[in-house]
Amino acid sequence: MSPTLKAALWMSGTLASLILMALGGRELSGDMSTFEILFFRSLIGLAVVSTLLSRSGWAQIKSEKIGLHTIRNCSHYVGQFGWFYGISLLPLAQVFALEFTLPIWTAILAPVLLGERLTGTRIAVIIIGFTGALIILRPGMVPIDTATLVVLIAAFGFALSHTLTKKLSGTDSALSILFYMTLVQLPLGLVPSLFNWVTPTIAHVPWLILIGVSGLTAHFCMVRAFLHADAIVVIPMDFLRLPLIAIIGLILYAEPLDVWVLVGAAVIFAGNFLNILQDKRRS
Repeated sequence: MSPTLKAALWMSGTLASLILMALGGRELSGDMSTFEILFFRSLIGLAVVSTLLSRSGWAQIKSEKIGLHTIRNCSHYVGQFGWFYGISLLPLAQVFALEFTLPIWTAILAPVLLGERLTGTRIAVIIIGFTGALIILRPGMVPIDTATLVVLIAAFGFALSHTLTKKLSGTDSALSILFYMTLVQLPLGLVPSLFNWVTPTIAHVPWLILIGVSGLTAHFCMVRAFLHADAIVVIPMDFLRLPLIAIIGLILYAEPLDVWVLVGAAVIFAGNFLNILQDKRRS
């Protein structure tokens, strides 16, 4: 089997995981608050990661960067909260399209936090990306609601989290990063959810397990895909999430296909792909 085909198979796991997580969030949002959903996601994730650590060794969670882990996971929590909040109120395709602005924020943060050079290409990527976001949002033509702004903030939270993950990955293992992610985010979800607690029923359990497990498998499958192919191959596969979720939203929730969302997302993707091409030429 060719490396590209292996990458494609692993990316299909990533796509399925992210789509299933979105569907789980949509199904639970009618009964549970976003805080409670995130609490159970962290609880289930912590159980899974702890099981893996029991097999591979707990010594790897020792870290000299607990403060950085805390900042990283707080920003990741902001991203997760905004993503699930948007899933509950906006068309699924719009949430996924706005999530694709993540590399734009990363291009802005990397020079500040990682000391990477802000090249002309990266400036162009930022401009193209924001142009795509404006096509999706169409300010002045379509009212921009709170949920849309929250999803954009979520993309920034994810970008900060990803940038700090790159900083941590030089010294800490992937399991260590996942362990602290679930551990730090557990009380962040639990405490506010207690004010509007809904005891899960049997009907809720499969969706909660789906969210908890798919969040981990999405990361795992993405990492495995990058082991078999470069970003120039993997990232275009990730873009398939948008048309897939648009079709699923149409079939399951009667969400109309918004051509502006698809066009804006395509522009954002073009900027991201330009950045990948430039990085490949440099390497």
